[in-house]
Amino acid sequence: MPALFDAALVKTLEEDKKFLESTAVPIITVSATFHEDVKRFHHLSNNNTDHDTVFSRAHYSMALGIAVQAWGDKLDPAKAWLVDPTNYVSHEDWFSVTLTEKIGQQIARHPLLKTLKDFVDKFGRKKLPILGSITPPLMYLTQKIHQPILCFHIAAGNILAIEGKKVFQMITDPHVRDEYVENAAKGNIRFGVFDEATKFEFLEKAALHNKNVNPDHIIVTGPPVDPRVVAVRDKKYAWRSGPLKLCITTGGLGTNKQEIKKILEQLLPQLRRRPSPYQLIVYASTHKDIAQMVRELASEYRVPLEAIGDKSAKLRLLYHPQIVDANELLIKYAFPWAHGFITKPSGDMAYDAAASGSFVLTLAEWGEWEENIRKIFEQKGMSRKANVDNIVEQLEFLMSARGKSQSWIETAMLAAAKIDRLFLNGSKKIIEAYKKFAEE
Repeated sequence: MPALFDAALVKTLEEDKKFLESTAVPIITVSATFHEDVKRFHHLSNNNTDHDTVFSRAHYSMALGIAVQAWGDKLDPAKAWLVDPTNYVSHEDWFSVTLTEKIGQQIARHPLLKTLKDFVDKFGRKKLPILGSITPPLMYLTQKIHQPILCFHIAAGNILAIEGKKVFQMITDPHVRDEYVENAAKGNIRFGVFDEATKFEFLEKAALHNKNVNPDHIIVTGPPVDPRVVAVRDKKYAWRSGPLKLCITTGGLGTNKQEIKKILEQLLPQLRRRPSPYQLIVYASTHKDIAQMVRELASEYRVPLEAIGDKSAKLRLLYHPQIVDANELLIKYAFPWAHGFITKPSGDMAYDAAASGSFVLTLAEWGEWEENIRKIFEQKGMSRKANVDNIVEQLEFLMSARGKSQSWIETAMLAAAKIDRLFLNGSKKIIEAYKKFAEE
């Protein structure tokens, strides 16, 4: 058992291990620490103020979406259980966790470091410091599991596959990294993929790496989306008039901070118009610096931040230092409310926004996979690039109808309302594919 620095986590580790061993769908991801919420899940004393260490909202929210799909209306460890081994990295290895977060945050907040990030993506992902740190707790948590383990991070999936565990590995984006095909020829691993094109790319890449992969082991499931997000689409109407409701979001590492600042500097003065043409929610995730930036800009432009539950508010801020709570704020207040999202085209935000019936204006991509995501939703008519330097002019144009035709925004929301069921049923399909593998 890893040597943990928090005595309460020793207890939760053992309980998480038992739940994973007995649940119908054991889920593993690598996304963040959420120590206090882990304690809460196990009915131990906890606080709501400590700051989580976060690498990715996507890897958490997607895995959670599958758990919610399995649970139904009530959390039930017998139906599914989700664990992130990052919560149980030993005291000795803890520096690697904080180092990984700091590197990611610096790159995410400084566009000039994008070149370094691309280098890491191409050559160094297998050697990132956290990978060795999560291995001991991951192996301890799963050592007695004999059924397939549903994995939402390739590092965890490869570690388990090499150890001979049965793994159902989700490829969450329309993009196949080389790491995904390393163990693809093994009989103990199956893959869920975004769409048919991603399956073809997977088989092509496997062939290039001389991996003899059974095509039947690559299952098209669609993207994993929390069913609570999908549920709001039937109550959403395409915008035609009145204030345009926009949600501006960052990611798990605080990506696009400078673009968000530039957009707010243009939109906040618009909120002082009578009537205001816009209402804004800014999702700062777990990032204190971005939340503070929003507060300072609101003060500078004399726009009050209002209660997060006020649907008529001109400006609201969604921020929480812990990823579980921050994600719940987004699901409760943003997806049911927003006509559109201004966000990077990431695997969580773009899928979720489209599934909720919203249009998307995309910020700068974080990698090749996000370029693919952007193109997919542009082709479906519900997304286009945000003009960060001239966002007001762009929005005014997109809101304007030409003669008797619809505005682009109305058209895009109608396209989102009619999106292929592949983009809505992923959570169901993943569980179905997982159970079929478990029965083999």
